[in-house]
Amino acid sequence: MAATRAILRAGALALAALVGLSACTGGAAPSAAVIQAFAPADRKAAPTLTGELLDGSGTFDPRGLSGQVVVVNFWGAWCGPCIGEAPELESVYSAHKAEGLAFVGIDVRDELDNARAFAAQNLTYPSIFDPASELALSFAVQPNGVPATIILDRQGRIAAVARGPVVRSELEPVVVALLEESSGRGPG
Repeated sequence: MAATRAILRAGALALAALVGLSACTGGAAPSAAVIQAFAPADRKAAPTLTGELLDGSGTFDPRGLSGQVVVVNFWGAWCGPCIGEAPELESVYSAHKAEGLAFVGIDVRDELDNARAFAAQNLTYPSIFDPASELALSFAVQPNGVPATIILDRQGRIAAVARGPVVRSELEPVVVALLEESSGRGPG
């Protein structure tokens, strides 16, 4: 009986830890996330990003991303930090999209109407509706929570991961370095 209780207690703790990892992190205001960058030799290929677009316009076509640095942001309209980081993401996107920067949002664990309303008010880049979080599971380096941001280099490899909300002052230098990396203007 004591052994059964111990097993149940351990299982409950493991479940609580898993729920904590998959839950929205923190409050509404973003604070700088730790961005883990990978050297070019250590980068793993990203999966093909495909799914129904949140705006109802059809299926996302990843062919348009070829040769671009791509910021993939996992978010939910129910997530305070996701709401807080949206203007930060938009400012980086607006500042660098002409240089070959693309953004793709992936809305997870959300109600379709809520997600559509949030995206229409806050995002100018496309978002894929993925309520089961299947795309997150397909990445070699998984985001492990929401919000999370994965940055792909121009070759479609995972170059950096931010777990937690991002701010422009932390995201922009990573993006700029990746834009320069393959353009011949910087290291790489």
